[in-house]
Amino acid sequence: MKQPVLHWLGGIALLALSLNTWAADKPVHQGIVDNYKAEKVSDHVYVIHGPAGQPDKENQGFINNPGFIVGDSEVAVIDPGSSAAIGRAVLAHIRKVTDKPITKVFITHIHGDHWLGNQAMKESNADAKFYASAGMIEDAKNGAGDSWIETMNTMTENATAGTELVIPTEVLTQDQAIKVGSVTVKAHLVDGKAHTSNEVMFEVVEDKLLFTGDTISNKRLILMDEGSFPGSAKNAERIVAMGMKTIVPGHGATGDNSIVTAYGDYMSKVYEGVKALRDDMEAHEMKPKIAEKLTAYKDWHSMDDTLGKHISLAALEAEQEDF
Repeated sequence: MKQPVLHWLGGIALLALSLNTWAADKPVHQGIVDNYKAEKVSDHVYVIHGPAGQPDKENQGFINNPGFIVGDSEVAVIDPGSSAAIGRAVLAHIRKVTDKPITKVFITHIHGDHWLGNQAMKESNADAKFYASAGMIEDAKNGAGDSWIETMNTMTENATAGTELVIPTEVLTQDQAIKVGSVTVKAHLVDGKAHTSNEVMFEVVEDKLLFTGDTISNKRLILMDEGSFPGSAKNAERIVAMGMKTIVPGHGATGDNSIVTAYGDYMSKVYEGVKALRDDMEAHEMKPKIAEKLTAYKDWHSMDDTLGKHISLAALEAEQEDF
């Protein structure tokens, strides 16, 4: 009996050595592995809900809500995060749930905090397919991907260093249905602009669940430099009309259509407030007046820091609407 036992122990030692070598060569965001969990939010879907805030050295770029769908024979990942190390941490959580292969990765939009983790999914399965809108893929190829790599490195003080671009190649079309084993994922391309242009939302049909990407954020304000306030409100109305049971926002906790309605209402009130006041005051003077109409959202994360910027952006959009 001694020889088999020694052989088994030797195998464990070799495995440990192999894992340590892998970790040294390919860093993992250990904080996500240790301090977060993959929450089961529907029959087939798990989400790792990220923290509020912007990418920095402390969070190492982890701020979004990576999700994964477990079918009967395969797994699909949605928005695996902003670095290879984060993607590997997402993969570690997936492996706590299932050993089924990751065959598909779905990307909601161009912002790097959502998709630079693709590298880890490619490492897991070289044959995995990566899906996004045509516009997202074009932007990523034309410099936005490299720009996001640099931005993440700068914001995190190189905590995301070593991440390599894995740009999606599979172009999604409106209402395209893709099978993840027995589960159906349906692509909903966003009309015009919401948070950005060229966004996709992903419906898990059997679960009546929708991954909204950053078209919806729950109890936190996000950047709108590339977005549209009325476009966001219109898209929120579209989501409500879909009749989904579960909503996974790009940031913040998973919920139901009440989080969609709240986000759309915020966007509408900012934009309509700007339009009502712009003949009487400059954008920088509007914040106290518009804040009075937003008391329901006063506790949203980054409200104090972001509302003024949103008002300025909404004023610019209102001016463009006049032409």
